[in-house]
Amino acid sequence: MKKQFHRLYAIFAMIGCLLASAPSGAQNISQIAKSDPLLITGAIGTSNTYYHSSLGSDYTTPFSNTIYANLNISLYGFSMPFSFYYSNNNVSFNYPKFSFNISPTYKNWRLYLGRRSMAFSNYVFNLPFNGVGLEYQGASFRFGAFYGTLRNAINDDPENPIARSPQYQRVGWGAKVGLGNSSNYLDFYFLRAKDDINSISATWHEADFLSMHGITDPFAQENMVVGAKGRLSLKNYVSLTGNVATSVFSTDINSQIIPMERFQRWDKVFEARYSSLARFAGDLALNFNLGSFATALQYKIIQPDYKSLGASYMTNNIQSLGAVANWILFKRLTLSGSFAQQSDNLNNQQMYTTKGFVYTAGAGLSLGSHLSLSAYYNGYLQCQYDGAAIINDTIRVDRKMDSYTFSPSYSFYNDSYSHTISVSGCYASNKDLNPFTSAENHTDVNTLSSGVSYGLGLLDLGTDIMTAYSHQESVGYGYHYQTEVVSAGASHAFLEDKTLDVSLTLNCCFNKIDEQDRNVSIGGDLTVGYTLKDVHVFSFSAGYNKFNDINILAGANYGYSALTMSLNYNYAFTLLQIKRKAEEATVEIQY
Repeated sequence: MKKQFHRLYAIFAMIGCLLASAPSGAQNISQIAKSDPLLITGAIGTSNTYYHSSLGSDYTTPFSNTIYANLNISLYGFSMPFSFYYSNNNVSFNYPKFSFNISPTYKNWRLYLGRRSMAFSNYVFNLPFNGVGLEYQGASFRFGAFYGTLRNAINDDPENPIARSPQYQRVGWGAKVGLGNSSNYLDFYFLRAKDDINSISATWHEADFLSMHGITDPFAQENMVVGAKGRLSLKNYVSLTGNVATSVFSTDINSQIIPMERFQRWDKVFEARYSSLARFAGDLALNFNLGSFATALQYKIIQPDYKSLGASYMTNNIQSLGAVANWILFKRLTLSGSFAQQSDNLNNQQMYTTKGFVYTAGAGLSLGSHLSLSAYYNGYLQCQYDGAAIINDTIRVDRKMDSYTFSPSYSFYNDSYSHTISVSGCYASNKDLNPFTSAENHTDVNTLSSGVSYGLGLLDLGTDIMTAYSHQESVGYGYHYQTEVVSAGASHAFLEDKTLDVSLTLNCCFNKIDEQDRNVSIGGDLTVGYTLKDVHVFSFSAGYNKFNDINILAGANYGYSALTMSLNYNYAFTLLQIKRKAEEATVEIQY
C-alpha cells in the first residue's frame, strides 16, 4: 500500500510542477518537501434573493437564484482552482489555464517562469511580463534579468465591422544590478522594448482602408530606458535618496532614420529616427532624522512626453518641490506638516500653465489608553497663468480650498464590557478667487459636517449595541443642502457555542434642498447567521426602505417602498487530504 502511495505522490508532484495554474504565487523549493502532497478542498452553495418595490419591477426581476461550486486541488503547494457558477439561466465554468506561472526560490536565487513581475525602478519598468527571468539577492550584491512579452497582440479581422482596434505584440528585456544595503546602496536599471510589426495584419496599415474606416495607423513603437536609484546616509541622521531615468522613445519605428553621424554611431544600440524623443524623469529627497523630529525636502520632475513602454501610464510635464516634517513630543503629542508646489507646462507649449500649492498641518494627542484627540488642516491653492496663449480673465481658474477636521474619541473596556464614543467635525470651503466667475455663478461652496457615535459591547452576553447621528450642510451654486441621519443597531450571539448570530440595524434620513424639496427615508436591515459543525453556514437577510417626499410648499406627498430578502447556504468541505507528518516520513489520508 505504501508503494502505491509513493507512486501517487510522484505522479501528483510531476503534474503539479508541469501544470501549475496561473493564479499560483511564488513557490519556495525548500518548502515543497514541507507542504502537504495533496489537498482537495471546495465549497458549494446557493443564494436566493427576492426583491419588491412599490414602483414595480420594470428594471429588475423579483426573484434571483444563484448556485455555485468550486474545487481547489493543491499539489505540494501548487494550486489548481475549478469553479462553476449558475445565475438566472446564465452558466459559467472556470478551470485552470495550465500556463507555467511559478517563481521558485532557492537560497538567494529566484527563477521567474510564465507571467511574473520583477521589482525595477518605477520610471523604468513596473509591468508584468510573460517569459523567463532570474534574480539574485545577496547581502550586498544583487542582480536580475528577464525576457518576455509585455503586451499581447490584438489582430481581429479588419473586415469585421465589430473588430477591436489593433494592437502590436510588445516584447522586452531588462536587467538590473546593485550594490549596498538598505542604508547605502546604488542600483542601475536597463530596459529595451519593441513592438512586433508583423504581429497584426498588413491591412491595418493601408491608407485607403484607414481612411474608409476613419481610424489612424497603429504605429509600432520602440523604447530604451536606463535608470539609477540610490541612497547615501550618514549614521541614519541624514540621507540623500535619488531615482532618475532617461528614456529614448520612437513613436513610429517605420519613420526615417536620422542621417547624421552623431546619431548613427549609436545605431547598434538604438536607431535614432525622426519620430524619436529623449526625455528625463527623476526625484530627489534630502532626509533628516533627529529621533523625535524628522523632516525631508523633496523635488520631482517628469519632462513632457516622457514614456517607458515597460511602465504604466504616468503623469508627465510636471515638476514639484516640497517639504514634510513630523515631530513627536512627550511620546503623546504628534505634530506633522507639509508643503508642496507643483507646476506643469515645462516646455511652454500648452495653452495655459497651472500651478498648485498643497499645504497640510496636523496634530494628534493621546491621553492614556482611553482618550485621543486629532486635528488636521488641508489646503490647496490652484492658479492658472499664460502659456502658449494668453488666458482670458473671465475663464481663468483661480481657486482656494481649505478643510479643518477635529475628531476626539474615548474608549473604556474591561473583561466584561467596553464603551467607545467618538465625535467628528469638519468644515470645508471651496472659494473661487476669480471675481468674474464667482460673482455671476455663486461658485463658492462651504460644507459643514459633524457626527457622534457610541458603541457598547457586553462581552459576557455576546451583545454589541451602537447608535450614531450625523449632520451635513452645504451651501453653494445658489443652493442650500442639508442632511440628517440617525441610526441604531444591535447584534447578539445565541446558543452555548455562539453559532447563531442575529443583528438588526435601523436608520432614518432627512434631506432638504432650500425650502422647496424635502424628503425622509426610513429603513432597517435584519441579518441571521447560523454555523453548523464549522462547515455549514446558513444565513438570512432582509432589508426594508421607505422613501417619502414631504414637499409641503408644493403640496406634494408621495413615496415608495422597497423590500429585499435573501436566503443563503454554503458548505465548505475537504474531499481528500494526504498529509506529511512533521517528524515522520509517513503519510495519512483524511476524508
